[in-house]
Amino acid sequence: MPDLIVHPAERPLLGSVPVPADKSIAHRALLLAGLASGRSRIQGATQGGDIRSTVGALRALGVRVDEPSPGELVVEGAGLSGLRAPDGPIDCGNSGTTMRLLAGILVAQRFPARLVGDASLSRRPMERVAKPLRLRGGRIEGQLDPRKIGEITAPLDVGALPEPHVLSSIEYELPVPCDQVKSALLLSGLFADGPTFVREPTVSRDHTERMLTALDVPLDSVGAMVCLDAMRFSGALPAFDLDVPGDLSAAAFLLAAAQIVPGSRVTARRVGLNPTRTGLLEVLRDMDSAVAVEFRGEALGEPTGDLHVAFNAGLRGGRAGGELASRAMDELPILLALGARARGVTEVFDARELRAQETDRIAAMVSVLGAFGVRCEERTDGLLVEGRPDGPLDAADVDSFGDHRIAMTAAVLGLAARGPTRVRDAGCIATSFPLFVGTLRALGARIEVDSARAA
Repeated sequence: MPDLIVHPAERPLLGSVPVPADKSIAHRALLLAGLASGRSRIQGATQGGDIRSTVGALRALGVRVDEPSPGELVVEGAGLSGLRAPDGPIDCGNSGTTMRLLAGILVAQRFPARLVGDASLSRRPMERVAKPLRLRGGRIEGQLDPRKIGEITAPLDVGALPEPHVLSSIEYELPVPCDQVKSALLLSGLFADGPTFVREPTVSRDHTERMLTALDVPLDSVGAMVCLDAMRFSGALPAFDLDVPGDLSAAAFLLAAAQIVPGSRVTARRVGLNPTRTGLLEVLRDMDSAVAVEFRGEALGEPTGDLHVAFNAGLRGGRAGGELASRAMDELPILLALGARARGVTEVFDARELRAQETDRIAAMVSVLGAFGVRCEERTDGLLVEGRPDGPLDAADVDSFGDHRIAMTAAVLGLAARGPTRVRDAGCIATSFPLFVGTLRALGARIEVDSARAA
């Protein structure tokens, strides 16, 4: 796993760049294309290890997925009843989305399957998705987690649904907002004999709902409740074409870099602007960050546009909690980094979910911010950061904790340090943003990749 050596920015970051396709949208598009009847074309979804895991899972289930040109995937849908038993365990790599959404599909199949993942994914909680799927008749078990009573982790063993049983209707209330669990239940609802009702405390990202609606699945949303009515469903999904919008979570790192390097002006092109994902933009507006949004259109129900940001020396501290935190969960680490360069205090709360990501992101950010000389206060459900807007940060030597978002956050902070910063084991960045280093270099940053230690 290579290290990154990030040098202090000596000139502004300038340019207009694309960002990787939104993983959340790409995962769902691939899975629905695999269940559709006919040939679907998905553009821009091939970057990153997580998407490769979903492609591999579909192939293991007998779905043909071709890549006729770079950035293009063609999926020959097997239909709702056309999946086949895998020859061995399905490897989900580092992708929790792949594992949890697949679980919702596999509980309705007449064959057993085992879902496995890497060391990081094998530590993530899975009872949250297994429990409601069991309640509707699915057979799914995992490994008991010695760290928490009643919790399970991967590998997940999904049992065959015996003839003549089918999944039942369900009305389920999520204890915390979770788009992956909600999506798993909705996907399982495509195979059920009655409606699927899901309620959340607040609305989590709704990519699955938008995509199903665009594919004419009878689905209704009212506030934080969604209902898929299987009794009105035709039983078939149409094939489709999709150019996947860019990932706002990836764009966030470029926006933050421009915000902390004096004189910078950066544009991230054709980014997904789903309202359930734009919590970060609202927080940034409250922090007086100079971000402008230029809408460009829609893609399978998803609004898209360009994001323009310019350096603003008057950045002030902000707050993210409640629904805002839920709509900015993936972006909270880089928001905390921005807080390190803002005037005053930046606070993140109601974000306990950060502790159940690829790593404990709250604890990881305490370590990273401390290495840069930034004072912060760790809390059970978040973090409080005291900004250091004047003068450079301390040069740091930090670990990625095997988490792509922590690694990229540390790299961005390195641009504001007084000397070179080393981000160790940064290969995990390829999970979501394989061209991260090249993109920052194109904007004017000086970053080196050091593979010597790994060798």
